[in-house]
Amino acid sequence: MGGNKVKVVILAGGYGTRLAENSNSIPKPMVAIGGKPILWHIMNYYSSWGFTEFILALGYKAEVIKSYFNKQNLTKLNFDIYSEVSEIIYRQDSLQDWNIKFVDTGLDTMTGGRILKLKEVLEDQAFMLTYGDGLGNVNIKELLQFHTSHNKSVSVTAVHPPARFGELSLEGNTVVGFQEKPQLQDSWINGGFFVMEPDFLNFIPNLETMLEGEPLQAAVKSGQLMAFLHEGFWLGMDTKRDHERLEKLYKEGAPWLHH
Repeated sequence: MGGNKVKVVILAGGYGTRLAENSNSIPKPMVAIGGKPILWHIMNYYSSWGFTEFILALGYKAEVIKSYFNKQNLTKLNFDIYSEVSEIIYRQDSLQDWNIKFVDTGLDTMTGGRILKLKEVLEDQAFMLTYGDGLGNVNIKELLQFHTSHNKSVSVTAVHPPARFGELSLEGNTVVGFQEKPQLQDSWINGGFFVMEPDFLNFIPNLETMLEGEPLQAAVKSGQLMAFLHEGFWLGMDTKRDHERLEKLYKEGAPWLHH
């Protein structure tokens, strides 16, 4: 897998309409937690495992994301900027250098299509991929070891869905049980944090393809999709409530900042 040189692709091009109070002015990956964009937190997490080669698949308001990293240059961070801000080496005191490539993958390109547009930048190497709006304390080292061990095209990190509502147990109209935060321990959902071989791109027919549709379905049919089970912390930032929960967790010590 080429050690820590494995590139980390982050899908950061969507509109993020469900966080309406923010999405009018900034892309969803730029919604702040503890004063820093969720995108920064995701990159910081991979970096804490030693993975510092990033490819950001941009779309909606790409310039907002680019200018965020540019502006860091005006404060305490050092930058080397190459080829009209398409690549940045990002140095920060406590971290190893970050190498960031910005790729504008189009405004309305679907998630699968965005990956297809990265074909040249990926240089026919295995790569990691995640969404620009999900945080988890996934063991990246174990995830990569798992991926290498099975020799299939794709590994997806499977997580338990977060409990969103109080669950009622009913007998007729009588409530016989109430769990404020039911543990949905028997079900698994796609938590992102993928590892993909270059041949996975063959499953993506065109730019209008959702990653979660035809490509992953095709991988399933051909027995090429394996699940890495993650029992720890994970939360996708889909709603205002999720955002508030992440802010609260950040103040309590941020489970995604440590491993």
